Parts: sequence; C-alpha cells; structure tokens
Amino acid sequence: MMQLGRLLMVGALLILHIPISLSQSSQTQTRVAPKPAFSNLAEFEEEFKAVPCKGNSDRLKATQALFERVGAPASSISIEKAASTKNLIIRKPGVSSEIIVIGAHYDKVDHGCGAVDNWTGIVTIAHIYKTIKDFPTRKTVLFAAFGSEEAGLIGSGELVKAINKDQLSGYCAMINIDSLGLSSPQAYTMISSKKLVALSGDLAKRMQIPFQLVSLRGADGDSSSFLERKIPAITIGGLSNDWQQVLHTNQDQTSRVDPRSVYAGYRLALGLYGELENSACDAFR
Repeated sequence: MMQLGRLLMVGALLILHIPISLSQSSQTQTRVAPKPAFSNLAEFEEEFKAVPCKGNSDRLKATQALFERVGAPASSISIEKAASTKNLIIRKPGVSSEIIVIGAHYDKVDHGCGAVDNWTGIVTIAHIYKTIKDFPTRKTVLFAAFGSEEAGLIGSGELVKAINKDQLSGYCAMINIDSLGLSSPQAYTMISSKKLVALSGDLAKRMQIPFQLVSLRGADGDSSSFLERKIPAITIGGLSNDWQQVLHTNQDQTSRVDPRSVYAGYRLALGLYGELENSACDAFR
C-alpha cells in the first residue's frame, strides 16, 4: 500500500535549516540548530490503541493532554472561546510575523467514537507540532484544534472572523487535516486551493506517497473558513470507497483506523508545511 519503512529524510530536506548566530568576544559563531524530531509509525500505532469516545468536552481535554504529552508546555496552550464552542490554540513563534495555520477539528458527532473523523486529524497535527516545536522557523505556526466543525465550521469560522482585514496578507496558508485512516492521503479539491492541491500532488510524487484528488459533492471542512477570506487552504484526508458507512455512524471506531494511512498523511502534511515555510508568503494565492 505505502512505502512506510522509509524514514522521513525527504521531509527533513524540505525544512530549511536556520542557523542561530551567537556573538562572543566580538566574533560571530554559528551554533547548529536543533534537528526536527520526526515521529515514526510505531508512535502512530500506539496513538490508536485508544481514542476518546465521550462528549466534545472530554475530547477537548484529551486534545490538550495529547499536545502536552508531545511536548507543548501547558503555558503555551490557550483555550479560546469561539461563539458556542472552544478552540485550542498553540502558537509557535517564527522569525517573522507571517503565519501558517495547521489545524484539525476535535469534535465528533453523537454516533461512534470519532476515531477516523477526526481524532486522526488531531493526532496528525500534534505530531507535526512535536516534530518542529524545537526547530527554529522563519514563519510563525499556529496550531489550531477547532470545535464544532460538525455543527457548521463554527470554531474555524470564528477564528478567521477575528482576523483584521489588514492582517490577512500575513496569513500565508492553512493546512487542514480531516479524516485520515481509511486510505492513502487525498486532497479534497472542492474545499482546497488549486495551487496547494498541485503542490501536494507534486510533493507526494517526490516523496513516493500514494495520493489522490477527490471531489465529494456537498462535503465541507475547516479549510472553507479560510478560503472565504482569501487565505490559501487545503484539506488532506484519507477516505475509502465505503466512507459513508463509517463517518457519522457507530462504525467510526478505533478498529477502522489504519495507522499506516495516518502516518502517510503526517508525512505528506509535514512536507507540505516545509514547502510553505520555504516559500514566499504570497506564493500560493
């Protein structure tokens, strides 16, 4: 299905090394920057041995606990009220004020465990955070776990609504992860920017990750909130042909998640982040 035994060497090369300059005795020396802390397949297998299945309040707590476990200091995590819901936000400062958003919704419908939809997304963005948290970056990265996506993109909608018009140009792109685990990674073309879809396809080919373009009529996702404000955005998922028998049903259980699919989605999203980090902020508008 996928060449999952390969290390993330391609992903490593896609993230620009930024040296840290230190002045000592009137001479400037260069210290080697920390390396990205790549996750592996075994870690993803461990993540899906159990999934929080209760209400969305418990899911939010579990999301915070997961980010803390992968290295986010409690002081860096903020819970922000957004209309009738709450978003969990972690900001990783960069050298510049330009922003890349990496997000996924933590909420679930009443039926099932929401393992595919969308604990797979939460696990993925948490491991992307783990990978780059100590790595110096040019752009600021905003990790967002959105609430009430299932109720109409409320969490992501409130976040983008709060962006002032004069700040919009500083938001370079948004990567949304929604419902991996049933198949190899896909880009949902109806809720994704064409340039980011093209970039993802080219990147998947270079990384030798199976990749598909999918159009699901009537489907929506948190990337749509960003697209409405002209911020380039893409939703990456991984659905099989029988996805309608799983999502929003009692069949959405841990047993339906293939960790290899989620791991491949993590690799692709991480590589996509690396491309955005190394590109001009307006490159994909």
